[in-house]
Amino acid sequence: MVSVHAGTVPAPAARRERLGAHPVPGGVDVVVHAPHATAVQICLLDVEGQELRERRYDLLPGTHGRWSGHLPGVGAGQRYGFRVHGPWDIAHGHRHNPHKLLLDPYARALAGDARHVPQIYGGEVDEDFHPVSDEPDTRDSAPFVAHGVIIDEPEQVQDRPRVPWSRTVIYEAHVKGLTMRLPQVPEDLRGTYAGLAHPATIDHLRDLGVTAVELLPIHAKFSEPALQRRGAVNYWGYSTLAFFAPEPSYATAAARAAGPHAVVAEVRDMVAALHEAGLEVILDVVYNHTAEGGVDGPMLSWRGLDNAGYYLHSTETRAAYLDVTGTGNSVDFRAQHAVAMAVDSMRYWVQHIGVDGFRLDLAVTLGRHGTDFDPRHPLLVAMATDPVLGGVKQIAEPWDVGPHGWRTGQFAAPMAEWNDRFRDVTRSFWLADVASIRAGGRGQDLRDLATRLAGSADLFGHTGIPGGRGPTSSINYVTAHDGFTLADLVSYDIKHNWANGEDNRDGSDHNNSYNHGSEGPTDDPAILAARRRSMRAMLGTLLVSAGTPMITAGDEIGRTQHGNNNAYALDDERVWVDWDLQPWQRDLLATTTHLLTLRREHRALRSNRYTTFRTEHQDWREFISWFDRSGEPMRLEVWFDAGERVLQMLRRPPLPDGGQALVVVNGTVDDAQVHLAAGTEVRLVWDAAWERPEDPGPLLPPGSQVPVPALSMQIYLAEQA
Repeated sequence: MVSVHAGTVPAPAARRERLGAHPVPGGVDVVVHAPHATAVQICLLDVEGQELRERRYDLLPGTHGRWSGHLPGVGAGQRYGFRVHGPWDIAHGHRHNPHKLLLDPYARALAGDARHVPQIYGGEVDEDFHPVSDEPDTRDSAPFVAHGVIIDEPEQVQDRPRVPWSRTVIYEAHVKGLTMRLPQVPEDLRGTYAGLAHPATIDHLRDLGVTAVELLPIHAKFSEPALQRRGAVNYWGYSTLAFFAPEPSYATAAARAAGPHAVVAEVRDMVAALHEAGLEVILDVVYNHTAEGGVDGPMLSWRGLDNAGYYLHSTETRAAYLDVTGTGNSVDFRAQHAVAMAVDSMRYWVQHIGVDGFRLDLAVTLGRHGTDFDPRHPLLVAMATDPVLGGVKQIAEPWDVGPHGWRTGQFAAPMAEWNDRFRDVTRSFWLADVASIRAGGRGQDLRDLATRLAGSADLFGHTGIPGGRGPTSSINYVTAHDGFTLADLVSYDIKHNWANGEDNRDGSDHNNSYNHGSEGPTDDPAILAARRRSMRAMLGTLLVSAGTPMITAGDEIGRTQHGNNNAYALDDERVWVDWDLQPWQRDLLATTTHLLTLRREHRALRSNRYTTFRTEHQDWREFISWFDRSGEPMRLEVWFDAGERVLQMLRRPPLPDGGQALVVVNGTVDDAQVHLAAGTEVRLVWDAAWERPEDPGPLLPPGSQVPVPALSMQIYLAEQA
């Protein structure tokens, strides 16, 4: 390493101040936030063989804690980082250490691989990375950390699908895991952004009938030290290293060899290809914490720039963090620069990469004033009112692990939310309750299931807006990346997470699953048939319920993780989607496709308003009615009867061509005879008892008596105008 201190940079020209390093005519303008620093240097890095050469330039202090400068003759492709001088005062939350090269929080691209070595820690640690003193470490970290790379700003994306919420179906996927075993994708493209954009991948998504791909985090990541020590990685990516830069390892080898600008271009091309197919792209983003971990973790970026400001600290001592995310640190969004960083990051991904929305991990942290949550927190208000972000999809994971952290239904418009209540009720009704009944116990009554089918008005029908935010604000799901897959829900009673290296202590013990009589793989045809029916019933419930459905990648083909409900640290065939399908998996794919087609083509299966009451002329309100097995309106006492698990839901949208949809649910362990409650002729278009979709049945007059198999669901439709 050769370092040359090259003096002080000139001030940037009078132009709009933008944080980060941006090419301008004649060079690069640089702005960084470090309010407690006594000096800040920008370090230009050049790799020459095995040697890393560094040129350091002093930035000029400005207002509001910002440091800036202009680098003449510097352009795109230049590696850089910062060294920050200032107090090392742990008691007051300051951890400045100029021996550590810091990544620009606004870096658009990265080069080099961060390595987990003692040199990347701000304080002195031993070879096992345990703190040995309160003194700063004086070893240089530059050879061991990722470097920012200056790139030209990509052009703004103008065209996008703009799918309305009422027609949105989300498909949650991992960039790598989706295509690593997809044989139609060329081997050099598998597991990459380009592989996701390949026609074979897009054809599957489009044929399936989803409208949006929600990608697990693709922000650049750095796996937690505890994982790295045991040779594992954070496969899911919930350990963000850079909020503006894409994860380089998901790019093709060709793009990585061509340079960081090519990695960014591959991401843009992926988004463009999905857009061309009519598919939106939603990013799962992790602004609630960073990869730097707890106070004794590595110093990579924010900790060395403004530890006291970026992170939420204990109310008792500034030497400790208040961790409401369970990851070691939490970003403090009471700080204006933290709010600005998150908003600027989202704007960049929308405007210059082209994404169509965000799923906000542990979103309660984003609305915290320390220990208190406010749905009108400045960051959440900024997102809702921003002219760029206000027009894209925003989805909250409405909880964190801090005080009073479960907030489902408590965010404000236009935010949608993951509805964990829908997940739990659907699983309980079709699985846990059935296990209880077969063991001689009882299940739950029908009230909660009906509430979820109707769009969870108890959660989303308020907030001061007439009608609330509406059912589409409820992101309905049965499975997600964390937890059992759909196939594992019906195959395992308990988690089997031994491969994670945490002695099966990790992952939830509250799964509401049911193995149907045998734990894990079995050759028993009766058990296998029962498992398949349960999967179909849960998919049917998901896709006829009012709200926005989300399907986890691979559930449409019965993907298994072999009972692992927290496979965040596995990156191999155990978690990648296996596209070598058995006949039953092809049948399940056909079923999922059929259900999505029915939902798309029939307005009555896509309720997007709540019904408060039926008016004389049945105006704009959608009319939903409930009936028992005899075709009579549900009586109050039946709703409370846990032994009565047969229900009919009739939807009659007010539109002239809305048609009618009748959903019949039999949650008992016995076949039932049901008198259809439809007010007109209907025909059976799907039955969860069918292994594979069949042709629609004959038109049946109102009141017809039909058999409904045990633990099944049927969908009847009237002829549309």
